[in-house]
Amino acid sequence: MCPLLAESTNRDEDDDLAPDRAAAEVIDTMALNCQASISSCFEFASLSSQNANPKFREASVTALGVISEGCLELMKDKLEPVLHITLGALRDPEQMVRGAASFALGQFAEHLQPEIVSHHESVLPCILNALEDTSDEVKEKSYYALAAFCENMGEEILPFLDPLMGKLLGALQSSPRNLQETCMSAIGSVASAAEQAFVPYAERVLELMKIFMVLTNDEDLRSRARATELSGIVAMSVGRARMEPILPASLKLQYLHLLSQGFGLEFSELREYTHGFFSNVAELLEDGFTQYLPHVVPLAFSSCNLDDGSAVDIDDSDEDENVNGFGGVSSDDEAHDEPRVRNISVRTGVLDEKAAATQALGLFALHTKISYAPYIEETLKILVRHSTYFHEDVRLQAIISLKCLEYRVVFDCGFHNDILTAIRAVFQNHNEGITKIKEVLDTVMNIYIKTMSEDDDKEVVAQACMSIADITNDFGYMAVEPYMPRLVEATLVLLREESSCQLIESDSEIDDDDKEHDEVLMDAVSDLLPAFAKAMGAQFAPIFSKLFEPLMKFAKQSRPPQDRTMVVATLAEVAQHMGAPIAGYVDAVMHLVLKELGSPEATNRRNAAFCVGELCKNGGNSVLKYFADVLPRLYPLFGESEPDNAVRDNAAGAVARMIMAHPESIPLNQVDSLHLAGATCFAASASFERDYEESTSVYGCICNLVLSSNAQILSLVPQLVNIFAQVAVSPVETPEVKVHIGRAFSHLISLYGHQMQPLLGNLPPAHANALAAIAPKS
Repeated sequence: MCPLLAESTNRDEDDDLAPDRAAAEVIDTMALNCQASISSCFEFASLSSQNANPKFREASVTALGVISEGCLELMKDKLEPVLHITLGALRDPEQMVRGAASFALGQFAEHLQPEIVSHHESVLPCILNALEDTSDEVKEKSYYALAAFCENMGEEILPFLDPLMGKLLGALQSSPRNLQETCMSAIGSVASAAEQAFVPYAERVLELMKIFMVLTNDEDLRSRARATELSGIVAMSVGRARMEPILPASLKLQYLHLLSQGFGLEFSELREYTHGFFSNVAELLEDGFTQYLPHVVPLAFSSCNLDDGSAVDIDDSDEDENVNGFGGVSSDDEAHDEPRVRNISVRTGVLDEKAAATQALGLFALHTKISYAPYIEETLKILVRHSTYFHEDVRLQAIISLKCLEYRVVFDCGFHNDILTAIRAVFQNHNEGITKIKEVLDTVMNIYIKTMSEDDDKEVVAQACMSIADITNDFGYMAVEPYMPRLVEATLVLLREESSCQLIESDSEIDDDDKEHDEVLMDAVSDLLPAFAKAMGAQFAPIFSKLFEPLMKFAKQSRPPQDRTMVVATLAEVAQHMGAPIAGYVDAVMHLVLKELGSPEATNRRNAAFCVGELCKNGGNSVLKYFADVLPRLYPLFGESEPDNAVRDNAAGAVARMIMAHPESIPLNQVDSLHLAGATCFAASASFERDYEESTSVYGCICNLVLSSNAQILSLVPQLVNIFAQVAVSPVETPEVKVHIGRAFSHLISLYGHQMQPLLGNLPPAHANALAAIAPKS
């Protein structure tokens, strides 16, 4: 196949039967489905990149670009030689080679994140040069590559910001329409990466966008849509404080007029991006957006109520299976494979518009607080309807927006002691208002539970699970108690992988996207267990006993590392919140947790360290027999061989929890164990700038040992004073930790008196003063 990429043809270049296009499709399919078989592509690319025939040099980088999605892990391991070939091709004298190289770079930027960002110093200058290529095709592909590359960048972009924006702003004013559109996408990615550093360019960009936002010719409406999108991105990137001087009130009204005027044009994409712009500005201005609600909410309602032009002909024999709108009906190309769907005709642009408008309603409700009260009832009707819409994109936004609306209603109606209430503003009567809260909560929770069991899209189900977890965490057990039996049953079905979204692909091929969706789904499902445990405490034990075995299925050795660490993380949080009842599961899970402490994956080690600490803290006497195995496995996580700071933090927290829960079982009077347990805490405590939950545990442990006058800990007074001083001067450490440190320091003063003076004298004055300030005065 690879040599066929270099085949010349006299056919139309868009002809799918052309040998180079057909070969690319075959290679792409092989890369996606049987990665191990395409290693010869690297050899072909390496050899062909030096070929005198430009068609072969073009084919060399085309091959690399085509396989980058399917073979992303292999490509990441070979990034150096791959980029050497591709960046060399970007300087090739032949346009066709440069075009293929810019295409390949765009593919790399999209699929090889985040690893490719570490090569920004070599890649960005080459893309900058390509932006001035004599070929518009090369320029357009380079803008795309730049946009994709910058999406995952942060402060690394700052040294390149000025030259990038110089070229992009110049191109925006002098290029053909198609280049201007890709240029806007690139500017959006740059603004998102640069954030506050983009402020010097924001006003100029917004002024240029106004030029595009008055265009009315059909052929210019896509550019107008892109300009609308970019305006919102720029506003979000620089923030409210910096936008206020740039957009005075008169200019805001001018923007509002331009955006509203665009709704009169027959172009769904423009309306879609206009809703996105309003959503961004609502998030930016919060209650300052209230004045625009009378203008923008009716526009969102209008889009939500559009006839999408769909005509779905369902086989009568299966009619009952689609009563609630969940039936696998999709606008995807493969939808005709569903035997019960005879015909689908959908205007997909309207679907995107509906999804954007549905999202906007939720964000308006969330950010404008009580001012959204007049629109709640109509919004709820739309969201309920869209929660069973036939297309998953609209359902997803409805599920997200329902949570936003519920938060608005619940917070505003008395939960968390919030006095002003949107519902009371609508219904005036206190009792009716409270009744309405219950009605809204009941509606939303019933939709979420039904979605968990019946929706056929994994991302939609995952969002429903995350929303339930958030509601449970934020509002407590009271909010979800009436629904617990059904919630537990729906969670069980998902853990058993028997829900509609998990069975829909049982007879079809599963690709990489499906695997990613599986991971997202099960992460969301596993978040429900800690949320329930946090809300119920020890009362969660009977429910956990039902969920435990289905959960542990994901910890089998045959499962991927992501599944095992999901289980361990879930066990850790359940142990943390459920408390003592976890003791009954220690023997069943400890072998898994100890094994995960030695995992090659940092995430797995980090979760295992946290889990073993919580098991030791809450597992009672059933965990004591494992101490001799736990300590030696935690010790290596503090050495230089451990590259991950978060792993070190969690390991320190684990040892601290062991000491505090069972001090009699940590033989601090033995030198080796002192080094292991005491020095372990110190090793991490001096560098706690990351995980403040763990720092609380570690410092709390150290302070308790000091206050109990433990002889072994007191032998380390010089180190203690240095660590305490670092905590005292830290602007980010919690007040709770500083109180503990102050008490422990005072105890050292009471024990050693004037002997402490030399140690304090060696401290920088600022550290010594900060330490004195946190010590109790009496």
